[in-house]
Amino acid sequence: MAAHQEPTSDTSEDLTPEAMTEAQAEKALADLALILGQANLSYHQEDRPDISDAEYDRLKRRNAEIEAQFPDLKRDDSPSDQVGAAPADGFGKIRHEQRMLSLSNAFSDEDITDFDQRIRRYLNLASDAALVFTAEPKIDGLSLSLLYENGKLVRAATRGDGEVGENVTANALTINDIPSELHGAPSRMEVRGEVYMSHEDFQSLNIRQSELGAKTFANPRNAAAGSLRQLDPGITRARPLRFFAYAWGVLSEPLAESQMDAIQRLQQLGFQTNPLTALCDGPTEMVAHYRGIEAQRATLGYDIDGVVYKVNDLGLQARLGFRSTTPRWAIAHKFPAELAWTTLEAIDIQVGRTGALSPVARLLPVTVGGVVVSNATLHNEDYIAGRDSKGEQIREGKDIRIGDWVQIYRAGDVIPKIANVDLSKRSPDAPVFQFPMTCPECNSDAIREPGDAVRRCSGGLICPAQAVEKLKHFVSRGAFDIEGLGAKQVEQFYRDDWIREPADIFLLRDKYGAGLQQLKNREGWGEKSAANLFDGIDISRKVGLDKLLFALGIRHLGEAASRLIAQHYGTWQALEEGVLAAQEPGEAWDELLGIDGVGTVMATSLVATFAQEAERASIDRLIAQLDVQAIRPPDTSDSPVAGKTVVFTGTLEKMTRSEAKARAEALGAKVAGSVSAKTDILVAGPGAGSKAKKAADLGIETMDEDGWLALIGDA
Repeated sequence: MAAHQEPTSDTSEDLTPEAMTEAQAEKALADLALILGQANLSYHQEDRPDISDAEYDRLKRRNAEIEAQFPDLKRDDSPSDQVGAAPADGFGKIRHEQRMLSLSNAFSDEDITDFDQRIRRYLNLASDAALVFTAEPKIDGLSLSLLYENGKLVRAATRGDGEVGENVTANALTINDIPSELHGAPSRMEVRGEVYMSHEDFQSLNIRQSELGAKTFANPRNAAAGSLRQLDPGITRARPLRFFAYAWGVLSEPLAESQMDAIQRLQQLGFQTNPLTALCDGPTEMVAHYRGIEAQRATLGYDIDGVVYKVNDLGLQARLGFRSTTPRWAIAHKFPAELAWTTLEAIDIQVGRTGALSPVARLLPVTVGGVVVSNATLHNEDYIAGRDSKGEQIREGKDIRIGDWVQIYRAGDVIPKIANVDLSKRSPDAPVFQFPMTCPECNSDAIREPGDAVRRCSGGLICPAQAVEKLKHFVSRGAFDIEGLGAKQVEQFYRDDWIREPADIFLLRDKYGAGLQQLKNREGWGEKSAANLFDGIDISRKVGLDKLLFALGIRHLGEAASRLIAQHYGTWQALEEGVLAAQEPGEAWDELLGIDGVGTVMATSLVATFAQEAERASIDRLIAQLDVQAIRPPDTSDSPVAGKTVVFTGTLEKMTRSEAKARAEALGAKVAGSVSAKTDILVAGPGAGSKAKKAADLGIETMDEDGWLALIGDA
């Protein structure tokens, strides 16, 4: 687990979302966002998963349940909106023409039935209408995008954060399963699939690595990821990598009319496709195929962690479209978790950037499902004590103590949790674990507010852990992504009093580029590395408004929300003026709250940050060093609603509300949740109610569903 990891609340045995207060829900969502964000970095960027797949999936599901109960509290660093992690240093970066998204997860047969019903509701399909799906094994590897132009492979990129990936073209060309040329393909074609390593090849590789005294790998997925992401293509060529194709991105012409026919077309073009892919007529057949694949799992010769279902009709896929990070027409049905027993050797307390004290279990390393596990999440002090936030027992009331024989729960590649304790093996003199009442970093009081599952350091800016973590967040790859300035360098410069706030980063060359304290003369630095750092800092002065907003580390404001808010205001000046004006109730506050996806908690946090004198002064010093780039809206020059703010109300009869919103946004419109003076169009169906009256009072153009469809050319 990475240093200063934030905890979750007690996310499995804690309060149900229905029983939570708004404050409890807000705290739980904050904790979940932090731990899942770090898990994404460890898994996708460092090829070093540090929480289990099952734990990751469970926490993400818990997050979604709380968001569904409290939609206004959804954060924009919400795990629901995150895909992968940003590309690592050392590779050129490639921006995907079409985002590479993740899949939502299912864990039970009932979830698959719900998936089928959600699609039917979205499309207004009757329960007995035909709806066929494909079902295929979910390969546990590394996602890869291959772009072919005129039949030749011209570019290969990892998924990265879904928008920007790593350029691994030279490495991809060394993989036998990836054709360098295609015959009979569309003139421009992006093939997507999974790089993986077979069990047999993995074992052989580890034997060779051991004989050479080189690093061995924990599992085939890590081996495949580490092999593909080598700066020397010769190393990749020597590694036994394989590739399954299962999807596509940009196409100059369609491959087929159905998912299954498109997969068969990929096979005809020379790609390996999974032979276990099948057509299923509804949830019963989907689950039956899942059981069949699950029974074969141990004998397949490669790792899978579930089965993926997709709507077979590509026309329906197009109608269903996408959420922010997942397609509506696909879902991953995950396999159950795995268990193992080991010794709990220590409990460490780490401090995150919001001051949360996070207990982490240090374990005697144990192999669980082929992966060596040495850390586990302990969530919070209640979880250690064997109770939930209401004081009721979990694990039959068994607390967790150093030296205990504990059961580890894991189902993939991200932090396991301690599921149980064997009291028969506990030493009679094992002391009860005492959760610290003071911060281990600065000795400030660690306070637990009523209703909060987490104890937090009260030290604020005097707490080095919080200051350092905020600076690390600022330079992280989702934010400024400064070449040569990572977590290690931030810690060094903070320790030496070179940087205390983000603006100091952009003054480093002036202060330490020459003279007795030249950076190049410091241990671990040379002239070239120092010059590269300063150049990287200068390059990063030009930054997008959304990246800047996310980098500020405002509580409840993640990447997706930062992008939404930046897209709404467009420029730093407009955002600053709007947020400052929103300190008082009125039009500016209504405008901020009217941004679809921005709730009261998020808006309040943003406004409060700009209202604090010290925070504003720090932000102003930073802005003086930057060239903040306005957000460019998508090219919707031929759209009649581009740039307009639209509100949907009442019952829509020819499409669902979700489908209407997705279509409007694709045409460049802004969809708001409430009517204000900024609203351009109200689309009102039967039962419109107060929104229609307010629109009439404000003189806003109002039309029915048919009028809207005629306006956008969908009539």
